[in-house]
Amino acid sequence: MTGVSGTGTWPGSDALEAASTVVGDLADVADARGLPFTVTLPARGPWGDQVGAAVGALLEMPAELGPHGWKLADRPGGDLGRAQAYLREDLDALAVAAHGYAGPLVVPVLGPLTTAATLYLARGDRVLSDTGAVRELAESCAAGWAERLAAVRRAVPGAEVGVLLHEPLLAQAMAGVLPGFSGRAPLRRVPGPVASERIATVVRELRDAGATSVVVHGGSAWSAVAAVRSAGADGVALAVAGIGEQGWERLAEAVEAGLALWAEVPPQATSQCAGPDVAGQADVVTRPWRSVGLPAAGLADVVVLAGAPPEDSSPDEARSALAGAVRCARIVAERSES
Repeated sequence: MTGVSGTGTWPGSDALEAASTVVGDLADVADARGLPFTVTLPARGPWGDQVGAAVGALLEMPAELGPHGWKLADRPGGDLGRAQAYLREDLDALAVAAHGYAGPLVVPVLGPLTTAATLYLARGDRVLSDTGAVRELAESCAAGWAERLAAVRRAVPGAEVGVLLHEPLLAQAMAGVLPGFSGRAPLRRVPGPVASERIATVVRELRDAGATSVVVHGGSAWSAVAAVRSAGADGVALAVAGIGEQGWERLAEAVEAGLALWAEVPPQATSQCAGPDVAGQADVVTRPWRSVGLPAAGLADVVVLAGAPPEDSSPDEARSALAGAVRCARIVAERSES
């Protein structure tokens, strides 16, 4: 049955309220397969967003906030302590919100290439500019997220924990278009096989830690799909609006090779007369799926992802968008039977 989940980012700063909402709304979905997910709360500042969570999870690789964002540091400090405190707070909130829950649970985390493209060296450019540092960061990321996964499994013993590994900057890193510190020249491109191996390091460690599946989210660029396939992931996630025929052909190749598709859908269009266009949101997935020759029955294996809410969204608006994604998943499930 078609699944439905989210990318992990949630508005507001109340961890317990956010976790309770997501688990409560997705734990028992009719006519679709609800996959509750853990949340990150950017409203708490740079210590509580996806990058802050990644920094807090790194093992033996401390970081601190600098003028341009997070950078590697010689020793742990207050910024790292605060990021780690938010990780503990989120885990405690999840344990309360999901008490007694048994079923799938998605843990969205930041992948090694995007983390390397976001963090700076202690004295220099982005971590991505240093091949050795990227390798060390991938290993630290793998070990840290494996520990986090184990902690989530202890907090929710009945959960079947999977991971959504976010790599929104993967395609840009491989294309060599990410700007360097000076802004004058881009960073050198990361060869596809190297990018795949860094991601594979994390995928393998997470599987060893008990992940039921690891799905890699390549952002909105279909050119990331090949690297995701080579990394040995169980599935590929992509924001599917606007990727075009060539993008869908790459997704079809991945699906035919056995990868699951997690399709991030755009927000529903609305009108005063008709209200939210749920069918149109489902069309973004089902029409190109069929146009590239994939069987309708395969739509039952797709997971519909509600995208990250806009920064100025309220928790109620995010909850409404998640409910819309649930309705979208139901339509996709219906079309899998036609």
